Amino acid sequence: MTLRTRPRPCGGRRAPGAGALALTGAALLLAGCGIRPTQVPVDAGPAPSRAACEVSEDAAPETAPGGTRRVYLLCTTGLVPVARSAAVAGEPAGGRVAVAQSLVDELLRVPSEAEAAAGLSSQVRGPLVVGGARAGDPSGTLRLSRQPEDLPVEALAQLVCTLAESGAAVDSAVVLGGPGPYGPHAYTCPSTVRERPESPLPTRAVPTPGAR
Repeated sequence: MTLRTRPRPCGGRRAPGAGALALTGAALLLAGCGIRPTQVPVDAGPAPSRAACEVSEDAAPETAPGGTRRVYLLCTTGLVPVARSAAVAGEPAGGRVAVAQSLVDELLRVPSEAEAAAGLSSQVRGPLVVGGARAGDPSGTLRLSRQPEDLPVEALAQLVCTLAESGAAVDSAVVLGGPGPYGPHAYTCPSTVRERPESPLPTRAVPTPGAR
């Protein structure tokens, strides 16, 4: 006599020892019973957004009587040049100090709505006043109300790269000192600094003392 085994109905009791296979075979068991496994949604949060790091031409500032100037703001891609209206009273009579102060003031400004939407920001914080050279300082020295080396490295990179493209520079270098009894340094802004503003700024030999 041939014995026939009856198939175990779905949802019946599992044989001893089947517990080790319960997790791995759950999907197959449900599929065999005609039941589709439930998909549990996982909230991974909003998709990461990428800042444009560029202000649209429609949001460009209107040209002031003194024209527009380029300042460098921070973004995820590094330092980004942005056009700002920065008229300087008395130019060119204001000289190097007035030019530098006008650009520092622009860096101290809160980014506009368009700049903030593009992901731009500034690490330059006030108060920050620009003064002229002292007796015995190298040519073209600018003395800040704070020691340059005490500024956040990103803020110093913004200052140097902004001033390096203006009349405040000396042969593409920015000679900066502070209020303390320390000699100034001639900072430069190569492409490596613009790409990685958190990197230490390179310096070079200061100009000959005397000229201001």
